[in-house]
Amino acid sequence: MALDEPRDTDSVFNVNGFQFVIDKDFYEKAKPVTVDFMGYGFRINSSINLSAGGGCGGCHGSCSTEK
Repeated sequence: MALDEPRDTDSVFNVNGFQFVIDKDFYEKAKPVTVDFMGYGFRINSSINLSAGGGCGGCHGSCSTEK
């Protein structure tokens, strides 16, 4: 997760005052994607298994890109 400006190739989600930007092609591979604020940072979960690469963990999110 990083600060970025939306591009034509991105999907943009506005959730609870936060704007999330994700590449459309990557989103199709990773959805559903959830983002949770954990008090000290964000935890991201998707359908992509990152456990072998030390990924970002998993959660059952309160903030989802599913509509």
